[in-house]
Amino acid sequence: MSRLLVDADAIRALAEILTDTGLTEIEIAEKDNRIRVVRAAAPVAHAVPAPAPVAAPVAVATPAPAPVTDPSKHPGAVTSPMVGVAYLAPDPSSPPFVTEGQQVSAGQTLLLIEAMKTFNQIKAPRAGTLSRILVQSGDPVEFGEALVIIE
Repeated sequence: MSRLLVDADAIRALAEILTDTGLTEIEIAEKDNRIRVVRAAAPVAHAVPAPAPVAAPVAVATPAPAPVTDPSKHPGAVTSPMVGVAYLAPDPSSPPFVTEGQQVSAGQTLLLIEAMKTFNQIKAPRAGTLSRILVQSGDPVEFGEALVIIE
């Protein structure tokens, strides 16, 4: 039976990259060896404030808080097909591919995602108006994360 060789320094370095970038998993492979480090997403705690005592009834209209919606659930969301780093322009000295409020056509390049030293074009799946850009250049993105919204 062969023994699995573990490179603790490589695992620590990958874990540090996960922490620095906010990613939840990373994997490296070389020949027949592969190291994959996965970090579980931190649970989100919601604090519920205790009701405050009311001395006298006051007729004050307070607006209801807007419901929190997940941008990736929006019908016009363009989501990331991979884990990588998003770039809104082809290089730092060039203008961005698109801007908010701009009309886009189907197949038009919206941004780039760098993964494994390869720049992948993310294209508009349909024509419409780009209502929101949800990432900034240099942001790490994960699979399924909403990148832009096309109305």
